[in-house]
Amino acid sequence: MISSMTGFATRKGQGEGHSWLWELRSVNGKGLDLRLRVPDWIEGLEPAIRAELGRALQRGSVSLTLKVAAEGSTEGLRVNLATLDAVLRAMGEVAAAARGTGLDLRPASATDVLALRGVLEQGTGIEDTAPLRAALLAELPDLLSAFTAMRRGEGEALARLISGQLDRIDALTAEAKTEAEARREAAPSTLRENLARLISAGETLDETRIAQELALLAVKQDVTEELDRLAAHVVAARALLEETGPVGRRLDFLVQEFMREANTLCSKAQSLALTRLGLDLKTVIDQMREQIQNVE
Repeated sequence: MISSMTGFATRKGQGEGHSWLWELRSVNGKGLDLRLRVPDWIEGLEPAIRAELGRALQRGSVSLTLKVAAEGSTEGLRVNLATLDAVLRAMGEVAAAARGTGLDLRPASATDVLALRGVLEQGTGIEDTAPLRAALLAELPDLLSAFTAMRRGEGEALARLISGQLDRIDALTAEAKTEAEARREAAPSTLRENLARLISAGETLDETRIAQELALLAVKQDVTEELDRLAAHVVAARALLEETGPVGRRLDFLVQEFMREANTLCSKAQSLALTRLGLDLKTVIDQMREQIQNVE
């Protein structure tokens, strides 16, 4: 069953003298975009998390936040002097550049500076962070399990919705086939009426030219291939919905093919009823495209 690219999971834990809170969320994206906010004082943590997420996920804009706090610590918050120095130098350069262009920036307060990421950090009082890193990474599989379960649940809802849209496309295609057949049966009598009007008006008709025009008209109005391809696309899309891996890109390509056939059907319609069916098909296909954008 397909999975959605939309998901959320959270998990709390504690150990090694610390408590922590995980938050993992994602929305749709063209590829896999990982955005991590984790404590940089825990050596090797971010690369390990990034590798694990890369193995578990294929597509989506994924954001992971991990907050870690020491339990019973007497050190509390502390200023990262190296980061502070870099921030103050950068602020001085910005202020000087602004003055050079005649701009006067509002002075930054200490609160503004402390709010910048990395300036203020939690004192840990520990030198070896390996045990804490191991404890955190041990919880990551459970977090990912809850996260992927939610994405699968969202995927099941998407599959039901897309399946209903495929049913509608199938029904409209069947109606279009019936209408195209009726138009084909009515074509000879319509043509005879038109020829009779030309003859009664005294028009000179070239039999060879008439035959050529009739053959060209038959080709232009024949929508058999378009309707057959629409039916084949429905079968292919239903098969993709039954797969367990990422199929979003293939479904997105397939929906483009759906729209191509519907557009051609409208251009060849030559009847109000067939045009209406073609427009209805385009509406349903466009709605299906919106849902497919969320499929992993």
